[in-house]
Amino acid sequence: MQQMTDVDTEQWDLIIKPKNGWFDIDLRELWRYRDLISMFIMRDFVTVYKQTILGPLWYIIQPLFTTVVFTIIFGKVAKISTDSLPPFLFYMSGNVVWGYFAATLTSTSNTFNSNAHIFGKVYFPRLTVPLATVLVNFLQFFIQLALFLAFYLYFYLAGAPVQPTAWLLLLPLLMVQMALLCLGLGILLSSMTTKYKDLRFAMTFLIQLWMYATPVVYPLSQIPDWLLPWYVLNPMVAIVESFRRMFFGTSAVQLSQIGLSWLMTLFILFIGVVLFSRIEKTFTDTI
Repeated sequence: MQQMTDVDTEQWDLIIKPKNGWFDIDLRELWRYRDLISMFIMRDFVTVYKQTILGPLWYIIQPLFTTVVFTIIFGKVAKISTDSLPPFLFYMSGNVVWGYFAATLTSTSNTFNSNAHIFGKVYFPRLTVPLATVLVNFLQFFIQLALFLAFYLYFYLAGAPVQPTAWLLLLPLLMVQMALLCLGLGILLSSMTTKYKDLRFAMTFLIQLWMYATPVVYPLSQIPDWLLPWYVLNPMVAIVESFRRMFFGTSAVQLSQIGLSWLMTLFILFIGVVLFSRIEKTFTDTI
């Protein structure tokens, strides 16, 4: 009988194999690295506010001042319709949703460049980094949502024409969609910036333009019929309007537009994951 060598009897807890497919994402591996995701979440939070005086209070100051500016410029000066809703609440509702989207997209789109120093040194699922960013920014969303609810309660008790609806039960589902959209679009842009460096400089400008292509400072009802079929291809349209329908009871968004928004979100996520999986194999060769 042939004697077994030490190599034959070795047992391994983890075997790292090369990834060759276009779509090679192991969800079980991501779950095994959940502690690492928690560490990245803590790192991202501490990094942003470690040397600030006000810390997380900026989560409140920024949307509050933005809402005041929007109320003055778009409500008082431009006199843009808010569908008979209190302008302050209308603009704040848009800022809560858009604030999470813009902050998360900006962070995740810089995944490769901002983490190049660790990507080239040690193995771990690269998707854990943008996933942690998506999760840590929910802290910002919850703080700003609490601020919105405080003003909402004030206006509601004051007799403003706002009425919560049963759609509020779908808020967790809306949050899942926001997270998936930010993750998919963020890793898609992050993959592209490894080759096209100019995208990093254009991100702020592009996000600003996207905001004006989303009903943040105006309602969906103001979009002309001939433009509407193309306009709702923007998945953020249904997300913002669905949020308003949950709390205000009025919105022009339709179920078909919400369904289309979900299809666009899942399509963007699929393309993002495929491209991210492809780029991460050769990322260290392009930096």
